[in-house]
Amino acid sequence: MDLFTIIAILTTICALFAYVNFRFLKLPTTIGLMLIALISSILIMIVGQFNTFVLEEVTLLISNIDFPQVLLEVLLSFLLFAGALHTDMDLMREQKWSILSFATLGVLISTFLMGGLFFYILPILGFQLPFIHCLLLGALLSPTDPIAVLGILKEAKIPKKLEIVVTGESLFNDGVGVVIFLTILQIATLGPTEVTPAEVALLFGEEVGGGIVLGFGLGYITYLLMRSIDHYQTEVLLSLALVMGGYSLASALHFSGPLAVVVAGLFIGNRGRAEAMSSETVEYLDKFWELVDESLNALLFVLIGLEMVIIPFLENYWIAGLVGIVIGLAARFVSVYLPILFLRRSVNFMPRTPLIMTWGGLRGGISIALALSLPLAMDRGIILSITYSVVIFSILIQGLTLGPIVKQIKVKYGL
Repeated sequence: MDLFTIIAILTTICALFAYVNFRFLKLPTTIGLMLIALISSILIMIVGQFNTFVLEEVTLLISNIDFPQVLLEVLLSFLLFAGALHTDMDLMREQKWSILSFATLGVLISTFLMGGLFFYILPILGFQLPFIHCLLLGALLSPTDPIAVLGILKEAKIPKKLEIVVTGESLFNDGVGVVIFLTILQIATLGPTEVTPAEVALLFGEEVGGGIVLGFGLGYITYLLMRSIDHYQTEVLLSLALVMGGYSLASALHFSGPLAVVVAGLFIGNRGRAEAMSSETVEYLDKFWELVDESLNALLFVLIGLEMVIIPFLENYWIAGLVGIVIGLAARFVSVYLPILFLRRSVNFMPRTPLIMTWGGLRGGISIALALSLPLAMDRGIILSITYSVVIFSILIQGLTLGPIVKQIKVKYGL
């Protein structure tokens, strides 16, 4: 099946699912599209029990799509930039210590806590995973997915200060989480004796520091170019070049592409919007990136739903998946509660912040993509199944109930 045919089929499916959701279900876009895709996958598998042709064709279509490459090398850069473009930098600066703590310390706490829990609990269920593989599972589940989080936050209506913390955390912990995952993967591949602490520190510094510096530099250059003209078509094109060229350059330099794109998006969305663009350019730029965001979000969550066809968790690992959901929530709670405990004297958190951040810490396509990128020899089957279970639960159950939970807390505390 050629590339154009795959894109044409997926685009048609997305458009039809979006219509059904908007016309009948009226759910938040990300939730509605993934729910319809999941139901379609289940129906396809049921039909496949009687007629294998349909199941084989859908399986072939999904198998031809390299999900990690599509998300990590194509969709992610556009979606992160679109999210960062509309994030208020002044509000983020006010909450910088909270965001920094959750995006770094919180991810590390969650990674090792989840890794330890999986290592000791999975054998009780009859699954034996080496500790380093459990750490990989913890690393890919620890970052909250900015794509899922930003989509759900639009509907949840949480207080602005907490919203900016959750948004900022999700934008930055993605890059940090990927670096931690790659570091643990390197240790798992080469062995702990082959990877020194100095090499780990160098990898982390190069990926994170390099990504931030590159993003700032490219954002500043694009800002100067935009300030020198007033032509919205060219300025929109410059923003597109910033995302695609910047992400590609970061990958070539072994810097964190997600962090580079986020920093560039924050720079353009704040200083660029205020000083380098006319009101006409701002309007067209916002509309363009909103359309890109909505279209690619639809594609991503439809893909997540359809991936169910090729994941074996229903047959072999559904119990491990349910346990993974509980472990993920417990680790998330601890990883946000400890930084809040540490910062409570200097930061005024709203009541029930740990609960809201735990339930609002959604996992999404990034976790699935990282799981799919693992070699088969690293227990990819069970890791992928647990990851998929956690992602489905977080988006459908947590995503649908976050708004009502926040509403109850606001009423109870008069917020």
